Amino acid sequence: MDLHTLYIILQQTLIITTLVIGMMMVIEFINVRTGGLWSKKLQKSPWIQILFAIVMGVIPGCLGTYTVVSLYVHRVVNIPALIAALITTTGDEAFFMFSLFPEKALTINLILIVVAIIIAVILQLTIKNKFIGLKDKEMSFPIHENESCSHDHHHHNHHSVKSNIKNISFVRALLITMSLGVLILVLSGVIDGSHHLNLLMGGQTEESVVHSFESQQDYKTTRQQDYSDHHHCHDAHHHHEAEVQSSTSHSHNHDHGGEADWIRIILIVLFVAILIINIVAEEHFLEEHMWQHVIKVHLPKIFLWTFGVILCLTILNNFVNIQNLIDSKPFIVLLLAIAIGLIPQSGPHLIFLILFANGDLPLGIFLANCIVQDGHGALPLLAESRKAFFVSKAIKIAIAIILGLILN
Repeated sequence: MDLHTLYIILQQTLIITTLVIGMMMVIEFINVRTGGLWSKKLQKSPWIQILFAIVMGVIPGCLGTYTVVSLYVHRVVNIPALIAALITTTGDEAFFMFSLFPEKALTINLILIVVAIIIAVILQLTIKNKFIGLKDKEMSFPIHENESCSHDHHHHNHHSVKSNIKNISFVRALLITMSLGVLILVLSGVIDGSHHLNLLMGGQTEESVVHSFESQQDYKTTRQQDYSDHHHCHDAHHHHEAEVQSSTSHSHNHDHGGEADWIRIILIVLFVAILIINIVAEEHFLEEHMWQHVIKVHLPKIFLWTFGVILCLTILNNFVNIQNLIDSKPFIVLLLAIAIGLIPQSGPHLIFLILFANGDLPLGIFLANCIVQDGHGALPLLAESRKAFFVSKAIKIAIAIILGLILN
């Protein structure tokens, strides 16, 4: 493994870690400022939790899933809601689905939503332990009596901003420096939101896979035109090729540039908000919540687990070419789709996405992969609660096998 690959792995780890920690910081701030009011309301209604989790899961990318995982770790939402989010999410693959086959992508998302609702309702009515893999109350949001959101508190806080900067503490200075550091890394392109990390597909990148798909589509369409209109095939071929190259260039640059820009915008907005929080918040909040809770407890685990998993998968790629494992037998392919769905990373699942887009893979097998996989979304869960991670995967495997067999 060369230094460039290690740099790309580190970059991908930084993107995931900054998104997760950023969301945790904002959630922590909102929760403390409202005295835990919103989270208490969410805690009281498991049905609203399920609907909220499904909406978060449907959002393309992993940010919505990170949010639900963070809320589960803090006991705001329960395991049925968590699994509902993990069923509906397709991670970064959602961007590709809506790019390559938008109508089918909408249908697939609707199916995933229905499945998520059914499973979440069954789990809500049947299982007793609603917080599998979490220790008793240790991970819940810490709320203290002196952290109310009264008018006097806001008034005092408004007038103390100058004082916060003038008499800046070590923790505040460190948190402000960290926030500015992330913003500089994002704006300079070190953390750029794009997916340069080699996938578990013989070292191909996401861009090369989509380009390969587009080339296949171009070839198939050209062959059909040649067969149907032999006399005008030469003109038709060149006309079609020009159109496809133009649209391919436009959609390729737009979609993937757009995805990278979207992640970059989220990171910028998130850490500008966190920078403001670190400037205006009272010292106790920064010390007890931001530093002691989010940074010291969560950040090391999330960073190390994310880095470790991506590193192991990259090394594995040197020994296993997943694309070569795809077999012509439907049941074997179904099992492969489910097995590859277990990988907590965006990318490997693109094999099945491209096969489905080409019409070479049945809906049942593609859905099975969509159900089991959750992109990078469950990586923070793996860091915080291995038991919850494996229980959620086991439930999703059972659903995937049943649906895969029924729909094939």
